[in-house]
Amino acid sequence: MIKHLLLLLNMGVMLILNSIFSDNVSLSLNSVNEVEAGNEIYVEITLSKSDFESFARFQQEIPAGLTPVPVNTANADFSFSDQKIKFIWLRLPAEQEITISYKLQVDQRLKGRFDLNGQFSYISNNERKSVQVTPKTVNILPSTTIDQNLIVDIADFRNLVAPVQLKTDIAQVKCIRQMPYKAQGSNEYMVNLLVSKGTKEKFAKIQETIPAGFTAVAVDNKDAIFTFKDQTVKLLWMNLPAEPYFVVSYKLVPEPEKTDKPVLAGTFSYIEQDNTISIDILEKDVNLTNKSSENLLAVISSTAETQTIPVTTTQPLDYSGKVNIEIAESALKLLREDTRLTSMLEPETGIYYRVQIAAGHRPIDINRYFKKYNLDKEVRTELHEGWRKYSVGSFYVYKAARDYRVHIWNTTPIDDAFVAAYNNGKRITVQEALMITNHDWYQ
Repeated sequence: MIKHLLLLLNMGVMLILNSIFSDNVSLSLNSVNEVEAGNEIYVEITLSKSDFESFARFQQEIPAGLTPVPVNTANADFSFSDQKIKFIWLRLPAEQEITISYKLQVDQRLKGRFDLNGQFSYISNNERKSVQVTPKTVNILPSTTIDQNLIVDIADFRNLVAPVQLKTDIAQVKCIRQMPYKAQGSNEYMVNLLVSKGTKEKFAKIQETIPAGFTAVAVDNKDAIFTFKDQTVKLLWMNLPAEPYFVVSYKLVPEPEKTDKPVLAGTFSYIEQDNTISIDILEKDVNLTNKSSENLLAVISSTAETQTIPVTTTQPLDYSGKVNIEIAESALKLLREDTRLTSMLEPETGIYYRVQIAAGHRPIDINRYFKKYNLDKEVRTELHEGWRKYSVGSFYVYKAARDYRVHIWNTTPIDDAFVAAYNNGKRITVQEALMITNHDWYQ
């Protein structure tokens, strides 16, 4: 009898201790039950927890056709990519109740139902834990203000509407060449190209075939990588200029015996939804030396739509340097051929860290530039978000990378070095890397 009482007493103590020391994490999601297409949904997530503070992430996947806009992030880093909403905290706020919120813009062509769910992940006692939110079903009422033939179910939006959007975007993209003309007081020919980029932001390329007897020289490349080899001009962008339309220029220098006017042929290529799209460059008798917005827009508006040649690929876009798409491969090939960028960063497997020590837009001679710092590790470069970033490593434990960062601070003038994290060659936040590996963070 006494043994039974002791057993019950022990069980009671354990239950009390568990209730005291448990995380007591719960999630609640609040939003409307119904919305008309073309309007917004306000979504609020409330996190109730004990007083623990750690790395944490709330992630939610939403269907295509919905666009999130953050309202209250509670000091989290907000991101939206691949239809995934993420709120990431390096350290959770101390409050035991945290509220985050955002708006969902609903495309006016939608109808049907979808579920709002999500997962909160955090670290407690060196263990990764997660809590699921109770799903919320939202009904989208079809809009009464648009053509009913355009309305599609939200479940079919990605497959049915994306090709239509692709066609529309293609129609906005144009490349027009002004007829080559002789520069004043010279036998050199100027070539001006007007690019109307539509909504494109990333990889793009101009390629032109130049007649024998001419050499091409860049004049204004708008931050493109310019090359001339085997009578072919290439201008290649990892990131396009911010302007919706712009002019690039190069000149053709003839050999002494060359008197013919050059005849050019070329294409403008870009990436659209895993496809490489190429359009012919149209040559017109226009004036592109006048770069006013009014003149350029008039030239674009007067140009008929160009023929497109889509090249399909099943490979996903991956801006880490392993893109199996012709434009991106060309970009990396050209950069590797540049003798000033021989030490390109190759992706490694799994989670690892490097210490970034510099970044810039123009290529440099790595060995000569960093020799003065007497670094004991090899410096390599990568292209990331339009920058050439230089780093050393790698380290499979965060603390080792952090210690080397401190070493650089103490032994070189590089006082802004920091730790960068990678997952299979792709940059991720340090917070995400630590959550995946369960490593500790150090100041």
